[in-house]
Amino acid sequence: MSKIPLGRTAQAALRSSANSWLEQDPDASTRADLEALLARLGDLNEPGVTIADDDASDRAAAWRELRDRFATRLTFGTAGLRGRQEAGPNRMNRVVVAQAARGFADYLLGRAGTARPSVIIGYDARHNSEVYAHDTAELMQAAGVNATILPRALPTPVLAFAVRHLKASAGVMVTASHNPKWDNGYKVYLGDDDQGSQIVPPADAEIAAAIEAVATTKRVDELPRETAYATADESVVDAYIAATASVLTGDVTPLKVVYTPLHGVGWETFAKVLERAGVEAPIVVEPQLTPDGDFPTVDFPNPEEAGALDLAYEVATEVGADLIIAHDPDADRLAVAVPTAEGWHRFGGNDIGKLLGWRAALASPGEGTLATSLVSSPAMSKVAERYGLDYLETQTGFKWISRAPGIIYGYEEALGYLVNPETVRDKDGISASMAILELAMAQARLGKTLLDLDDEFAETFGAFESRQVAIRYDDPTALPAAMAKLRATPPTAVGEVPVTSFVDLATEPIPAEILRIELADRTRIMVRPSGTEPKIKSYIDATSDEGTLAERQATAAARADATAIGMQQLLT
Repeated sequence: MSKIPLGRTAQAALRSSANSWLEQDPDASTRADLEALLARLGDLNEPGVTIADDDASDRAAAWRELRDRFATRLTFGTAGLRGRQEAGPNRMNRVVVAQAARGFADYLLGRAGTARPSVIIGYDARHNSEVYAHDTAELMQAAGVNATILPRALPTPVLAFAVRHLKASAGVMVTASHNPKWDNGYKVYLGDDDQGSQIVPPADAEIAAAIEAVATTKRVDELPRETAYATADESVVDAYIAATASVLTGDVTPLKVVYTPLHGVGWETFAKVLERAGVEAPIVVEPQLTPDGDFPTVDFPNPEEAGALDLAYEVATEVGADLIIAHDPDADRLAVAVPTAEGWHRFGGNDIGKLLGWRAALASPGEGTLATSLVSSPAMSKVAERYGLDYLETQTGFKWISRAPGIIYGYEEALGYLVNPETVRDKDGISASMAILELAMAQARLGKTLLDLDDEFAETFGAFESRQVAIRYDDPTALPAAMAKLRATPPTAVGEVPVTSFVDLATEPIPAEILRIELADRTRIMVRPSGTEPKIKSYIDATSDEGTLAERQATAAARADATAIGMQQLLT
């Protein structure tokens, strides 16, 4: 988004939009927030006068804030709508949710023909998630869509499961997953031929157009509402629990496991899945056990972030645990750690991803597809080749991975794994936990750990090392500028290693906003802007299949580290 100059005309338009917003906003807290912002604006500029970018006054800051909130709208990204919870169309709030709900309803009615469509609605424990979910149910029911809301705050995978289990036309999950505590989001799924997967083009653009039509032609406070929507009973949750418990197919072997849901909604459901599978309950990280939208013990509720698992490490060290399992707040992601002589080792998403891919290949040799995203490690291609399976690299996001033809397993490096595509067409941290427990228990019976299995993978397929470099921008407009600079002047080397290939995937038949850089030492770099955060991310994958196990691992790690330093220098 280019920034409109803050002159008198633009100021008048922004203030008018804000006042119109106040008139229809049903939320007292966001109204008060916006009124406080408007009070800081002062008078409009004199004709011909524009607020300078370097004006550090509070009045200038207020105008810039108003512009950021009202000059554009939240758009569907990798995971639907997601943003900070404040007033304005470029934020998450009850007005935006109402417009999204009615727009989505209009879209479903338009594609349903004479049949009355249906929607399943779920929500997590973030601030306002339940409010947004009930707003959605009331508005969609009144619009002509049979709305059913899940009985309480539950993990995202339960909602994804319910869309297929209940044969619904669509699903909505209110969650911001692993985002900061001030965010919330709105994930949209389609049933029927889409089999409960998240939306992809052209549906996303069509839904966005329907939402825009509501936003520009209707007032939220005048949209009809109907409270006679349905609430799902416990049978749908029980069905998810039964299906997920069956993922663990090996013998149950005692392990001392420490578990944290990072203040999210994963524990209740995960505990019931473990009980159903006959697995002893883990030792829990008590301060993080209860769902809490303030996430008081972590800066960011993302198990990938530094420090997020510190409490789990403390508990696990104290009790002498064999394994740590962590979910993000909506339990669609999984983090895994094991003890070493040097301390706790948390596996990267590619590490767990390749091991679970190996598990899937052993269970289904010669039949099906292993799928992963373009920015995930190419390690799984070696697994597919050895076991006679198809291999597909998709665009980023499980909305693409889940649609791979013949999929038997899929993953992406951001701790997302799909191990049971016949029941859930989205990443699922709970079912993935059962699969990783199966592997850990099998290793324990041999007197080994998952680290030994990782070594066996390197001996069989080669050593693979992944790194990620993320550059965060305060100004989202800086992201396309940085990508444009790379395109205009492709690097000839990263660090001291020559570039052998530079491909702009935006020019491919199925375009993706990704730059692929390959180096002379076979290291691959994928550069892309984040779909959910103001970041440019570089995904680095290095490999080595020569020498002893130790030599392979050392070479791959050295290549990955050197490339990470080179990309940091290139992007800053």
